[in-house]
Amino acid sequence: MGRKNVNILIVILVSFFLLLAGCSSKSTENASSKDKADGAKTPDTFIYGIDGDPGNAVNVISTGDRYGLMEIKTIYSPLYMYNGKDNVEYFLAESMTASEDFLTYTAKLRKDVKWHDGEAFTADDVVYTYEQMLKEENGGWARSQLIFNNQPVKVEKVDDYTVKFTLPEVSMGAFEALGNIFIMPKHVYEGETNIANSPKNATPVGTGPYKFKEYKAGESVTFEANQDYFLGAPKIANVVYRIIMDANTATMALQKGEINAFAIQPSDATKFKDSKNVSLKPYDEGRVGYLAFNLSSKAVQSKEVRQAIAYSLNRDEINTASYVSSDYYVNAYSILPEKATYYTDNVEKFKTDTKKSKELLASAGASDLKLKLGFTANNPIQQKQAAVIQQNLQAAGITVELVGMDGTALSQKMQSVHTDFDMYLGGYIMGIDPDTFNSLFVTDSTANYMHYSNPKVDELFNQGRVEKDDAKREAIYEEIQQIIIEDAAFYPLVTNKRILAIDSRIKGIEEAGLVPVYTFEDMSKLSYE
Repeated sequence: MGRKNVNILIVILVSFFLLLAGCSSKSTENASSKDKADGAKTPDTFIYGIDGDPGNAVNVISTGDRYGLMEIKTIYSPLYMYNGKDNVEYFLAESMTASEDFLTYTAKLRKDVKWHDGEAFTADDVVYTYEQMLKEENGGWARSQLIFNNQPVKVEKVDDYTVKFTLPEVSMGAFEALGNIFIMPKHVYEGETNIANSPKNATPVGTGPYKFKEYKAGESVTFEANQDYFLGAPKIANVVYRIIMDANTATMALQKGEINAFAIQPSDATKFKDSKNVSLKPYDEGRVGYLAFNLSSKAVQSKEVRQAIAYSLNRDEINTASYVSSDYYVNAYSILPEKATYYTDNVEKFKTDTKKSKELLASAGASDLKLKLGFTANNPIQQKQAAVIQQNLQAAGITVELVGMDGTALSQKMQSVHTDFDMYLGGYIMGIDPDTFNSLFVTDSTANYMHYSNPKVDELFNQGRVEKDDAKREAIYEEIQQIIIEDAAFYPLVTNKRILAIDSRIKGIEEAGLVPVYTFEDMSKLSYE
């Protein structure tokens, strides 16, 4: 669903396009390599299998899909990555400091950064990037997170290595909102009137650990090490994102050593259980998978009906069927993942109670209820979720028709007012500060695909954004979580882990950092043993 279209938002409908595609890769053993002291060969190429094609043109303003963003992270750098209040990783900035009134933030920039073409990185590039992100016509994924009470942040150059951000009003989530945006080269793009479709996107110039080398449609994207990378030259000379649309083909390629990494399904984890060549690295992306209601549909506009459905569901059954092992998921109860600030599970959990469900349906006069459930047809996780949900609701006397759709079509349908289905399955990866979730639940917000509206929730989100006292702010967001779950327009199912299966020879994974969406926070730290 779209969170790279709102706030730092990476709302991702995890869709796996299982189209048959042959693996045209050569074995990594045959990849170019360098000599060890003992005469053995060490591969100098890291091949990451991906089940999507990022295309031949990416840019930091409008690129928003997972694999396009992985490419962006490989080529470009942000000022900093905000991973939590006590976990900020600085890249192009050395520091970001808030004023006492929280209206001004000052970024001090590194002075040792070069663009891939040799030009110096300066504050001009930062100001230019944020100005382009704020232009509505550019369709920037982060534009909404730079707007505060309908007014944009003001971005000014103080000197060549200092940038000042001035907010129109206090926003306690601003530190996160201002980060995680990748900086583009002003000297390359200046004068472009359509950044999203600029021919310059096909040959991107960044400051990141790797330089763009080659794109082959439907096959691969290749990068070469940036020896002048400001955090140190990458330890692996080449990186290839190899496009393998079929999960079985990719799994076989990994087993054969033809690729070095691939994000696998939980059902495939047993294939690598006893492998000496492949290690499994499950990690938390802060994703919340959910069942949501389409409140455009009259069938689910009654709160009693939605609560009845919630009491019919069995999270344990749904999640065990979908994720196989509790090693790969935890049950979700809140709109926030556990890693978010002010997360609480002190909410109504709707423990499975079929009798209560039937009583609520009777009270609402909703006998013989028939509903349609929308989901991504070729997503194996959602297939299993939908099947168990159908069984759960049948036990309460509710008939559910499963409506499988193409992932893109489902996403587009969710963004419109429609009655094609009454409920739908999805998932999002948002930010850390709870204010970044407001666009999902505030009335008429950009990613409020449920068409949910509760004036109290709107009011509380507005209060939480400006409240400086930490304890008071925590109480506000706890109440928000409680109200939304009690309203039962949104039923959290799961916080699942992404499972990276990776060549056991690859070292430096912890230093590189496993993070949401991008996989690695800094690929320059990866190496062969």
